[in-house]
Amino acid sequence: MTFNDFFRFYKVQILSENESFLIMKLDIIINNDCIVALREIPSSSVDLVFADPPYNLQLSGELTRPDQTLVAGVNECWDQFDSFKAYDRFSKAWLKECHRILKPNAAIWVIGSYHNIFRLGKTLQDLGFWILNDVVWRKTNPMPNFRGTRFTNAHETLIWAAKSSNSKYQFNYDSMKMLNEDLQMRSDWSLPICSGQERLKDNCGKKIHPTQKPESLISRIILATTKPGDVILDPFFGTGTTGAVAKKLRRHYIGVEQDPIYVDYAKKRLCSIQHFDGQLVDLTEKRDLPRVPFGALIERGWIKAGDELFDQKNRYSARVRADGSLVTVDKKSGSIHSVGAQLQGASSCNGWSFWYVKRENGLVSIDRLRNDLRKEMH
Repeated sequence: MTFNDFFRFYKVQILSENESFLIMKLDIIINNDCIVALREIPSSSVDLVFADPPYNLQLSGELTRPDQTLVAGVNECWDQFDSFKAYDRFSKAWLKECHRILKPNAAIWVIGSYHNIFRLGKTLQDLGFWILNDVVWRKTNPMPNFRGTRFTNAHETLIWAAKSSNSKYQFNYDSMKMLNEDLQMRSDWSLPICSGQERLKDNCGKKIHPTQKPESLISRIILATTKPGDVILDPFFGTGTTGAVAKKLRRHYIGVEQDPIYVDYAKKRLCSIQHFDGQLVDLTEKRDLPRVPFGALIERGWIKAGDELFDQKNRYSARVRADGSLVTVDKKSGSIHSVGAQLQGASSCNGWSFWYVKRENGLVSIDRLRNDLRKEMH
């Protein structure tokens, strides 16, 4: 199938006398060179790019294990460049197109090894991207260093960058914290390499793609930096891991892959993927919830003036005033936050998580009451 059969744009809505709104065909694989394909994509049309480009490994000779069996490394022609200068030209070309097609508040993830990630980082900055984090993927089951001449290469590096320093990029902080047992997600991720049933192999048991990434890695990236319905583009689609995870999580994907064999395997893989239920992936961040001031609970009668609030361990208490402020027996007064801080001798306090009110079944968090009020209001 030709490029044009895969990818068409058409006007669907007139926004003003001189503007039109372009809609892309989504959830597709474009079998073409990545730079050629990217040039055909409209500007400011994609929410996230995930790129696993050639690493330019500069391998020489064969690598064998101690038992003299051959290690299946990366020796495909797509990973071979004549020089660093040629690799840099290639990197600049595709990254420049990615920068153009990203929406103003969009971002990019690029993964690499020590062979190429530093060169890619420089190019990203030169093109105007704003680096947000470098993330270390620490492999829990890395390939050993069979020759014993270097440290075992047990990690790869990911760069997460916004389109510009002014971009209001997506970051699902609460989801990442929940994934990490209610602790802030760190920038070092311990995940296994792709293996077992997840690794695509041919009828002879040979790996289809030498650098297939684990779904767990792509899933974390997509959950962290996109929302349902977003468009994710992968310019080096390979056997379709990005598309598979995007489809499960109810995101759209555009994959670009020049190797027709990889494309065939990716198509079969994607056909077998089912969406997760919408309720399982529509995750609302606290910062995105509508604001409900403490005074709204009083105005609605959920808490009354004169009610007494307590901390969870009954060490502190304060009474509610008609205007939503609190006052203690020793005349400390202020908002739910400032009074909580004063009582603890702390510089700050989240009053929503600190204060509870007594009900028939015991203490109830005022934050729970706020969430219940949000549901009633919407």
